[in-house]
Amino acid sequence: MLPSRSLAAALLGAVLGALLVPMGPAHAADRTVRGGRLDWGVRSSFQSYVTGPVAKGSWSLLGGAATTGGGRFRFHSAAGSYDPGGGALDAAFFGGVRFTGHAKADGSYELDLTIARPAVRISGGRGTLYADMTSRAKDTGKVTTSTRVPLAALSLGGVDMRGGGSPVALTDVPATLTPQGAAAFAGYYPAGTALDPVSLSVDTRAPDAPASPTPTPPSPGAPSGSLVDAAVDWGVRRTFREYVTGSVAQGGWTLSGGAQDGGALFRFPRGHGAYDPEKGTLDAEFAGAVRFAGTGLDLTLGRIAVKVADGRGTLSSAGRPLITFATGRLAPHEGLVAVAEAPATLTAEGAEVFGGRYPAGTAMDPVSLAVTVDRAARLPALPDLGSGARTPPTPKAPAAQEAAARPESAAGSPSDHGRLYLGLAGAGVLAAAALAYAVLRRRAREPARPTP
Repeated sequence: MLPSRSLAAALLGAVLGALLVPMGPAHAADRTVRGGRLDWGVRSSFQSYVTGPVAKGSWSLLGGAATTGGGRFRFHSAAGSYDPGGGALDAAFFGGVRFTGHAKADGSYELDLTIARPAVRISGGRGTLYADMTSRAKDTGKVTTSTRVPLAALSLGGVDMRGGGSPVALTDVPATLTPQGAAAFAGYYPAGTALDPVSLSVDTRAPDAPASPTPTPPSPGAPSGSLVDAAVDWGVRRTFREYVTGSVAQGGWTLSGGAQDGGALFRFPRGHGAYDPEKGTLDAEFAGAVRFAGTGLDLTLGRIAVKVADGRGTLSSAGRPLITFATGRLAPHEGLVAVAEAPATLTAEGAEVFGGRYPAGTAMDPVSLAVTVDRAARLPALPDLGSGARTPPTPKAPAAQEAAARPESAAGSPSDHGRLYLGLAGAGVLAAAALAYAVLRRRAREPARPTP
């Protein structure tokens, strides 16, 4: 490391330490992490390799993960703990992404890698990104599944994590592949390879006081087995959402009638209708609508209805069938009937609704369906992106990644050095931070790698 960089890092650490050390009691109480997001592109050149002319593959999102533009994937619903006194953070996120390429004649893939449920642990000035991983070895083809793999080491650059409130956010933290991560990555990269930077934002709150259990009296109303409440989650199609907000359509979407935005999907709630547990059939209508508007585009999907029979479901908008999907037999479990992320296919009439942009048979975003048949049961929660999440996302062209992190400025525009965003103030001290930043800008840059 260049001596000037060491000096600048030390200066910046001292500056941030002076700002972030709590002024109250010596030991602040731990806080609960509840809600938040992690944005990470894994490695941009790997994405390009997967979807390029050699691998001829693709990637797909799992468990409510989304895209945020710039080649980043968004993982959601952070849960864990944060110690503002010691600066330790332990936050786990939901969602996953699967990369496939080099298709084989039997329908499998030589390249098949899933990264799911990432988690970040920071303690003692060190940070690690963990993930559940399933991969097919590059040389032998052996499939390996591992949980909580220490995938990447995070370079915090001397940032003092103490004294944060809510949200706690880190932006563009440099990440490096660990030896365990290299093994789980199926041998595509050696340990020490630079990965894409990691950004996260998590909401923290004081721990909830333990509640005294109270018996729940039986509720009058719907008989057991009949539909009490229902919701259907559907993102329409990821590439369609990116087109709407992209440089061509330059548009967006608006929700009405109770529809909710879950980042990578829309929820149409307050389902009502008929469910037959004996036949496994459903005929339900849902509240809410989403309108997509942009240059040459104005499409509203509303009056959503779902019919299920013989293990197949059809989702309609305003009486027009849009997609079909497999459900299997609709059987309740602990008062909840659930279909999770069922692959969906565009119908011929759905192709007309989309103005011929996609032919019939096109794969659309998966559908999730939940029906409660017991008043004690609850519908699955929407992905919780935490405070300050932008909706809808605005895709941007990938930019060259710098080796250091970028902070979130008060105005929301990125600058060129990373820090823990904790609502810092004080012009004199920030001037010293700016001096450290100026020195860091003169560091050597890592040359681009020709590998995937």
